[in-house]
Amino acid sequence: MDDYNEEKNPLTEPFHMRDCALVAMATGFRAQNLREFRYGLLNVPEGSIYHHFWGRFLEPQFDEPEYNNDFAAWAYHGLHEKALAERLSVIDPTEFDETESLRQEIVEKVEERLDEYEYIPWAQADKQFHFIKSQIVVLDTGKQIQTPEELPRAVASMSLGSIFYHFIDSRRRTEDKIDDFNAWLIGWGDRYIELRQKLAAIDPYFSSLKELRRDLTVLFGNYFQESQGK
Repeated sequence: MDDYNEEKNPLTEPFHMRDCALVAMATGFRAQNLREFRYGLLNVPEGSIYHHFWGRFLEPQFDEPEYNNDFAAWAYHGLHEKALAERLSVIDPTEFDETESLRQEIVEKVEERLDEYEYIPWAQADKQFHFIKSQIVVLDTGKQIQTPEELPRAVASMSLGSIFYHFIDSRRRTEDKIDDFNAWLIGWGDRYIELRQKLAAIDPYFSSLKELRRDLTVLFGNYFQESQGK
């Protein structure tokens, strides 16, 4: 890989590697039963919906989650509602362009379950669901990537916070709702269209950050090894 040399594109800025952390904050909304849960879902800020789907990635227990988001986990552990938990767990937030559309999907799943009930499921007093929102704190690592062929080694050394920031949170920041690697590669013209398509095909939601780092490292490594042989 080191033998593959590419001149720097004078029109493209270096890729600045960032790290991040999430600071959790209360929203003031909480739920003891499924009806209150529905009310909270309808009224919390968009950032709370985002947090309860993606915030778990930066928490240690995400490595082997029983359910893929906080809503599904509470439905199961708090309400003992396995059917609803399974319906919420299969929701993939990457399939929704807007958080409001994602919110509506969750609400519809909850309302479907409410319509099936003769009584409202309640959680025990110590099992309330607390709606949380989070603020991202961005840190500059001081590291830069000058050319795309540096990506395999650079990504392999990234912290999990960097993977989250550049491959997940970036989809909220970039105009085209794409990851930072893809956005940076656009500046190199048409040469990396195939690589960008492979990046876009990776769904980050059903993987851990460790798995994402591994998959990205393998993707970049394989791509540039194949480029050497052409």
